[in-house]
Amino acid sequence: MEKQVKRIGVLTSGGDAPGMNAAVRAVVRTAVSRGIDCVGIRRGWNGLINSDFINMDASSVSHIIDKGGTMLYTARSEEFMQESGRAKALATCKLLGLDGIVAIGGDGTFRGALALSRQAAEAGHSLQVVGVPATIDNDIGCSHYTIGFDTACNTAIECIDKLRDTMQSHERCSVVEVMGRHAGYLALYVGIAVGATAVLIPEREINFDRDIVEKIRRARLAGTTHYMIVVAEGAGSALEIGKRIHEEIGIDPRVTVLGHIQRGGSPSARDRETASRMGYEAVMALAEGRGNRVIATRDGRIIDLDMEEALSTTKTFEMDRYQILEALSSTKQMEL
Repeated sequence: MEKQVKRIGVLTSGGDAPGMNAAVRAVVRTAVSRGIDCVGIRRGWNGLINSDFINMDASSVSHIIDKGGTMLYTARSEEFMQESGRAKALATCKLLGLDGIVAIGGDGTFRGALALSRQAAEAGHSLQVVGVPATIDNDIGCSHYTIGFDTACNTAIECIDKLRDTMQSHERCSVVEVMGRHAGYLALYVGIAVGATAVLIPEREINFDRDIVEKIRRARLAGTTHYMIVVAEGAGSALEIGKRIHEEIGIDPRVTVLGHIQRGGSPSARDRETASRMGYEAVMALAEGRGNRVIATRDGRIIDLDMEEALSTTKTFEMDRYQILEALSSTKQMEL
């Protein structure tokens, strides 16, 4: 007979992503609808170490679905990576009477959750965890989509569209660096959406002459006088790329690093809806006795996977999108 879940905790950890608040809202309200108490753990895993928490009910999460960031705050915890730090966190879990935790974040968040659950089991305490993938990088192997990606893309697109207006007016080259950590999903998606002259991603070895110089030259011969180069942060520095363009072609690029602006803003409809579904499924998994799981999207469906299996999954980068970019930025069709 499975243990009845009476109280769960919810936290956000790692980098913030638009839609985290929608996920927190879904977790809290689903728990309330099931008669389960919910505790908000603030500042990620640090909240368990330092007893930084709040009791939550349906009204606690009113008017947050449209807000960026996370009402529970987020942080990375070096102390939690140590067994002694997790022992402190586990003591707080016991004090609060937590049967489970919903951890919203990325791979690092999930690894911490699994380590805590295992340490609890070794200490004779049952603590089930469920991970909800939220990162603008969209680089979690087990899930086709992660909360925050769509909003971050839209933010970058809006910024680049405005940059393109001024680049066109002055007949200049713009080099824009977008986030994504070690993955090029954000850069390639945005590059296609803005009609970039070239996109540099870490998944494809860069040949500077082929990937940038020749594309700019062909564009100029076709009559284009302004160029948009999108660089994933994991593929190199936009400043260095801009400097090299100047050295090899003689044009003077304008470099823009979008940075953390991509993490902010009101979440898109896709991120709000996906976060709501994921948060709901996370609580249902705990309520039904399915612990140590990761909620994921596969072909538009929301599923849950064994956390250890999920963490060992590698995401395959779909290079067909790069081929699309190549075709659409050919010399026969150079207008952005």
